[in-house]
Amino acid sequence: MKTLRIIQAKATGNLSVELVFNDKSRQCINVGAFIKAHPHPQYNKYLDEDEFKKFSLDDGNIVWGEDWDLIFPIEQLHAGHIV
Repeated sequence: MKTLRIIQAKATGNLSVELVFNDKSRQCINVGAFIKAHPHPQYNKYLDEDEFKKFSLDDGNIVWGEDWDLIFPIEQLHAGHIV
């Protein structure tokens, strides 16, 4: 079985991101809702849309910050919700 990976990510506004996975599935995730429900100094800066858009793909994951300030389990992203 292939390891699940994100192959494409695009900010869609309102702190949401559309993800495309290597199994050709897609999900749109509102990361802002997670940050608002789990405030933390390390995450809060990503409530700013300009900061939010600075994510990158690293080894099949979507990450924010040089030191991976914010990252989510790929299985949750694939399922369409983050906890």
